[in-house]
Amino acid sequence: MAADTKNSDSAKPDSKYEDFSAPRFYGRRKGRPLRKTMQGLLADKLPKVRFDLAQSAAHQFTTSYNDIFLEIGFGGGEHIAGLAKQRPDAGFIGAEPFINGVASLLRHMQDDDIGNIRIWDDDVRLIFASLADASLAGAYVMFPDPWPKKRHAGRRILQTDVMDSLARLIRPGGSLVMASDDPTAKSWLLQAAMRHPAFDWTARCADDWQTRPSHLPTTRYMKKAENEARRPSWFIFTRNEPKRI
Repeated sequence: MAADTKNSDSAKPDSKYEDFSAPRFYGRRKGRPLRKTMQGLLADKLPKVRFDLAQSAAHQFTTSYNDIFLEIGFGGGEHIAGLAKQRPDAGFIGAEPFINGVASLLRHMQDDDIGNIRIWDDDVRLIFASLADASLAGAYVMFPDPWPKKRHAGRRILQTDVMDSLARLIRPGGSLVMASDDPTAKSWLLQAAMRHPAFDWTARCADDWQTRPSHLPTTRYMKKAENEARRPSWFIFTRNEPKRI
């Protein structure tokens, strides 16, 4: 995550659960200059599918969905677009501040006539407070920036506050799916989820985390990692039932 959203007035959620109105963001927001067609998608299509902080997640889709999923950092959008095509009966929220990635997802949505995705083109933490308890069927964190240097550990996405938010948002029985091909990120993701009492790891043998789950779409990044002998790991956790006191 290198821009600071501290002075942004575009999204200031108010909640007793989280106060992410001024998170510090690290990472790129822009890459190479976009072609005019991609700029046109950002200008014309993004406003129609942008996640609205003022509305509940369920009310932002033209169809009523029992299952709504969140992908944190969707990159070029191949994965979330693939999921949305597999599950036309579900809604998907994708969060990605990198504008080139947002444009890429919009292109996938246009080319494949995908209407069950809403996009948040900023820091995902800014939308947590607008989402209701147990409103998500699951969340995906796929190949996040590893921030491998120890001094940058605080920049990695699954900090304790983010895990607490995901525990609140994912309903019991829902899933938290994570993947990485970086050794540092693998350890961080796995430890962050295993430490949290709200999540249980589903793996029972090595194949469960060494082999890509068949329901997850492949992407160019995944194939490139495998071709370069960077073996991804796949971690699937379930949201357990809240413990009664």
